[in-house]
Amino acid sequence: MAFLIPFISDPAFICLLCALLLLGGFYFSAGSKNSPFKLPPGPSPLPIIGNLHLLDIRRQDKSLMKLAEKYGPVFTLHFGFQKAVVLTGYEAVKEALVNFTDEFVDRPPIPIFEEIQHGNGVFFSNGELWRMTRRFTVSSMRNLGMGKKQIEERISEELHFLAEMIKSFKGELGPFSLKTFNAAPTNITFLMLFGDRFDYEDPTFVTLLRLIDEVMVLLGSPLLHFFNFYPFLGLFLKTHKILLKKIEDVRIILRNYIKISRQDSNENSQSYIDALVFKQQERDSLFHDENIIASVLDLVMAGTETTATTLQWAILLMMKYPGVQSEPLCDFTLCWCLSIEQCTPGKLSSMRGFILLLFVPCVAFQGITVIPSLTSVLLDRTQWETPNEFNPSHFLDADGKFVKKDAFLPFSIGRRNCIGESLAKMELFLFFVGLLQMFTFHPPPGLTESDLDLAVPQTTFTLRPQPQSACAALCE
Repeated sequence: MAFLIPFISDPAFICLLCALLLLGGFYFSAGSKNSPFKLPPGPSPLPIIGNLHLLDIRRQDKSLMKLAEKYGPVFTLHFGFQKAVVLTGYEAVKEALVNFTDEFVDRPPIPIFEEIQHGNGVFFSNGELWRMTRRFTVSSMRNLGMGKKQIEERISEELHFLAEMIKSFKGELGPFSLKTFNAAPTNITFLMLFGDRFDYEDPTFVTLLRLIDEVMVLLGSPLLHFFNFYPFLGLFLKTHKILLKKIEDVRIILRNYIKISRQDSNENSQSYIDALVFKQQERDSLFHDENIIASVLDLVMAGTETTATTLQWAILLMMKYPGVQSEPLCDFTLCWCLSIEQCTPGKLSSMRGFILLLFVPCVAFQGITVIPSLTSVLLDRTQWETPNEFNPSHFLDADGKFVKKDAFLPFSIGRRNCIGESLAKMELFLFFVGLLQMFTFHPPPGLTESDLDLAVPQTTFTLRPQPQSACAALCE
């Protein structure tokens, strides 16, 4: 069974399975209650595991699309003991997130994020806490220049630093990792959060990059999914404990910046942290210490990995398709990256990219978990001619001009749509176009375009390109 394959080689698996069998009956009777609503049909569940045997644990989004071919665009699925209604395809997802906005605004409790954020922050909170924190975050980011000329200038400055680093690899003689491109978009997020950019060699910057990378890898671990499906087995599992320790290492850094901000606090905020600290001085009970650090942590994780990974995909595509690079079709390429690459598989109603378990469920209709799959929207065959191919006609009209399709929803829709959409779009466009104006990217010596791997992404919390290298030649 696809669900069990990742665990069979783990020596703790047999013990976990025994514990699951012993505790399963009690947990099922205590935690599984019949819904007052009639749920749509779906595959019949097996005892204890539900429908997990039907899922590829590393690409659950693709598994949901396959099941939709048999059960239709709306069906019920059992994740262990938990029932969920799955929405697939543009029409079903749009109907839910646009026409029933209020019903689809909350989040269900998800074990790992309950452990991390305890219901605080921008993305996994609910009710008035979520409304106030999101409203404040959007307002603060706009005040700091999101979507405005001032942040465009800082992105252009950061592009200069990135270009200098690429030049240091000595062009065609010096292949460098695709992960090199992470530094610049990550620094823009840190600029908004902390008030200034980091030198790429700064120890704090290097440490944060490492921790973010390790956290993302752990969030994609099959054993972490196992913890989310069966949280009562947490005593026997260790992956989530390792993850929580690394999250705490990030918090230590954030607490230091919050402390510094409190010492210099004034109403002229220079960073998101400054704005949070000043807001707390208004004695607003919703902006307590736990919510402040949870909100900053959300943006650290959400605003770094996702844009950086999308930029990696864009450069990889230029090496794979040199004809497109020579034109270049920048808008189309970035849109295709956000669609097919699905750097966070499922990109649902939250900020762009910060997606758990390969999807973020919503809560609707008195606690029924609903999963609207944006992967299925971005690969909907009724909306796209060749959804799995690098096809410029997807975003070009008869005159070759760029057009945006209604089904292009990488930032989601509804009240939980991406709060950083305008910043992400600006970053991606300015970095990508700027790099193509300065460099021509191609595979390292000894490799050809056909050797570059696009088909099998590296599954972490996001879908990254497989570790690969690039060469950059200065444009004449």
